[in-house]
Amino acid sequence: MSFPLLTLTAAVPAAGAVVTAAVPAARRAAAKWVALGFSLATLVLAAVALVRFDPGGAHYQLTESHAWISDFGVRYELGVDGIAVTLVALTAVLVPFVILAGWHDADPLEEARPNRRWRPTQGFFALILMVEAMVVLSFEATDVFLFYVFFEAMLIPMYFLIGGFGDRAGGRTEEESATQRSYAAVKFLLYNLAGGLIMLAAVVGLYVVTADDLGSGTFSLQQITQARAAGQLDFATGTERLLFLGFFFAFAVKAPLWPLHTWLPGAMGEATAPVAVLITAVVDKVGTFAMLRFCLQLFPEASTWATPVILVLAVISIVYGALLAVGQRDIKRLIAYASVSHFGFIILGVFAMTSQGQSGATLYMVNHGISTAALMLVAGFLISRRGSRLIEDYGGVQKVAPVLAGTFLVGGLATLSLPGLAPFVSEFLVLVGTFSRYPALGAVATLGIVLAALYVLVLYQRTMTGPVRAEVRGMPDLRVRELAVVAPLVALLLFLGVYPKPLADIVNPAVDHTLSVVDKKDPRPDHPAPTDKGWFAYEPAGEHTSGGAK
Repeated sequence: MSFPLLTLTAAVPAAGAVVTAAVPAARRAAAKWVALGFSLATLVLAAVALVRFDPGGAHYQLTESHAWISDFGVRYELGVDGIAVTLVALTAVLVPFVILAGWHDADPLEEARPNRRWRPTQGFFALILMVEAMVVLSFEATDVFLFYVFFEAMLIPMYFLIGGFGDRAGGRTEEESATQRSYAAVKFLLYNLAGGLIMLAAVVGLYVVTADDLGSGTFSLQQITQARAAGQLDFATGTERLLFLGFFFAFAVKAPLWPLHTWLPGAMGEATAPVAVLITAVVDKVGTFAMLRFCLQLFPEASTWATPVILVLAVISIVYGALLAVGQRDIKRLIAYASVSHFGFIILGVFAMTSQGQSGATLYMVNHGISTAALMLVAGFLISRRGSRLIEDYGGVQKVAPVLAGTFLVGGLATLSLPGLAPFVSEFLVLVGTFSRYPALGAVATLGIVLAALYVLVLYQRTMTGPVRAEVRGMPDLRVRELAVVAPLVALLLFLGVYPKPLADIVNPAVDHTLSVVDKKDPRPDHPAPTDKGWFAYEPAGEHTSGGAK
């Protein structure tokens, strides 16, 4: 039996959540260090998994398979391809920074309730670790039912993080803040539960179809895709499309895709900045990842059938999210709407059905996670100093806190995909992949780039430049702990911006496999080719297979 590395990668943060929650009420500082230690141990395990993964090897690696609910064909099956192992690594990288950034976020609750049995600090960090465990298992699961369990289970700790530990900036009373937090948390939960219930119906339908064709029902992704490839499993067209819609709806809510996005701005606005990072940089990636792993591979014909509508919705998300970001007065809601726009780019790349588009979409998941974490966490440090989320309450910050302003600028420039920073490569690949097959949609999507430059630069100008407002005159610059959070994220943005090849080499084989399952090849450009007939001899337009990002 091979070493259960994937199980251990999820079990460590889960165990950390239990240990952190059990720390005595008076040992608040100890609880923080325990949580940080378990998150760093998870990072080490994720790094080992990334190193052990062989891009030229089997599609699913580090696999584990054990009987679970045998009567219903449910197995405990784990495995990672290049996309999954990269996203596991992203999650493991971000969570220690989330914990460090939120080091004091639960402290005011301790002061408000001095009862020694009241332990919000322990609860806050335990919930973060539990979310990490659920997300990691969602990336690793290759059994559809197992994936569904963790896809839904992560909602519970997220609900309590949003509703119980929300942002208290903005000059509102505690009662008003609690009401808004509760509303945002309930909306988050209801939207995602609705999507999950529809997916559950599709999961049951998938089991029924496999039982009819294979003699016994199964939820194994590998078994289903292999049976379809061998002609042993054949979905009726209408059935496949209904099942696809059930899965896709849940993933589109989680992603979030317009018009199912409305829970995100409220959740990110009312959550603390570290929890907002957990939402958009970690949890939401499960939705776009699942589109690649489950929608395209389980239902290739239905994915092709739905592609035109999904691409239109993705382009609407890009432009709509960017337009609303331009008009925001609240810093955190601006970043939330910017994320809606960025997730539109990711979904556009996934359903462009080209190697460049899907490679770009996968890299975008990673790079968006890092850039949004950098921008949101610095914004959180800024808001905690001033006590306001409103852009108009700032001005001249770069003169009193130049390091804070500089890191805020780097995060903002990464958000607008400035060349030299990590998101540029992924956004460029998404647009190239889209233009090659859907030039009109690619042209409209470029509006998102223009609008991103507008909302990021205007945000920086209004908060960081100009005369120093009296309220920010004594604002301290970034402290050592805050620099320890931001500096590695900035370094990652620079490194992956100039040298994305290590990640691309891991991702590309998984992208090629996904395209082969949906029977899609890259369009062959209709242009002069250097053949033996000369540069001016045209090759007939058609399709060919090519790698993604190199």
